[in-house]
Amino acid sequence: MVYVPRFGWLLATLILAGCSTQGTLSQKEAEAEKEKALEQQQNKPMDVASVVRRTIPASVKDREGWAQDLATTFSSQKLSPTLENICSVLAVAQQESNYQSDPVVPGLNKIAWKEIDKRAERMHIPTMLVHTALKIPSPNGKSYSERLDKVRTEKELSAIFDDFIGMVPMGQKLFGSLNPVRTGGPMQISVAFAEQHTDGYPWKMEGTVRQEVFSRRGGLWFGTYHLLNYPASYTAPIYRFADFNAGLYASRNAAFQNAISKATGVKLALDGDLILYGSSDAGSTELAVRKLGASLGMSDRDIRRQLERGDSDKLEETKLYREVYRLAEKKSGKPLPREVLPGIKLESPKITRNLTTAWFAKRVDDRRAACMAQN
Repeated sequence: MVYVPRFGWLLATLILAGCSTQGTLSQKEAEAEKEKALEQQQNKPMDVASVVRRTIPASVKDREGWAQDLATTFSSQKLSPTLENICSVLAVAQQESNYQSDPVVPGLNKIAWKEIDKRAERMHIPTMLVHTALKIPSPNGKSYSERLDKVRTEKELSAIFDDFIGMVPMGQKLFGSLNPVRTGGPMQISVAFAEQHTDGYPWKMEGTVRQEVFSRRGGLWFGTYHLLNYPASYTAPIYRFADFNAGLYASRNAAFQNAISKATGVKLALDGDLILYGSSDAGSTELAVRKLGASLGMSDRDIRRQLERGDSDKLEETKLYREVYRLAEKKSGKPLPREVLPGIKLESPKITRNLTTAWFAKRVDDRRAACMAQN
């Protein structure tokens, strides 16, 4: 008879369990190493021009020009040329223009005429009088009406309005000195944003900043600046894509609005707007925060002053930001997100479908992921 030590079966079980645990730990370590290697690969400096050449379809006009312009953009802005950053820019350009420096907008002529008629109605000017004024010859010899009827791109439309405002008194009366075409170029960047961020622009401008926005190099440079050239503690690129569409720090601010809502019980639109910009009046978010004034030990003026930092990373350093999250998380009983995709419906005469900022961000993020997989 073979003697089996008492509890021997238990010892054997523990040994086997130990082996199993050791195997599991090794597997976890292997996965961790794999993730680390992937992260290192993603953060590895890349040759910008080479990535562009590999990514942009052969059908795109002047691919080498795209490659050189984006390489110059990254170097002049001193941006880290990681695959993620390069692919993020390309993803936005693909989404906004399909890699066209001056993309065709379907039905733009009708959109333009509608905008002119709306302005005329607002100014109480008979539309017939406006249409008659548009029949005079423009600087290129054709009438403004002819040019408007055949307009296909925002660059062409912007040039028409520039001529109309500069040459015809009626144009100045309708539009003042403000050209109604507000965005353009391969990344559909705001002209106003570009005009405020010209420092470090690496090319000599032959004309205005507006005209530069409608070029490939200018559209890429200002668009990249808007997308990447600001500090943000986001955990994923998708939140920068949302900011690109909705405004700097919109994703951070939408998460803050969510925290304010949790702390106060006030339902808020998570649109990223912490104040009514351009107005001293208090908006819904500011009014909600005021309800916490006593708990925060802050006056309405203090609250307003700190909410005004919502367009920079400095908001996160404020007492308001820290204390609102503390109160909200205490009430919720769990950590709250510091980033949320804003819930904004996209509004533009060029948009005919029911689209949102979240849709835009996810669409661009899919393109970024495809670009990275390709490289």
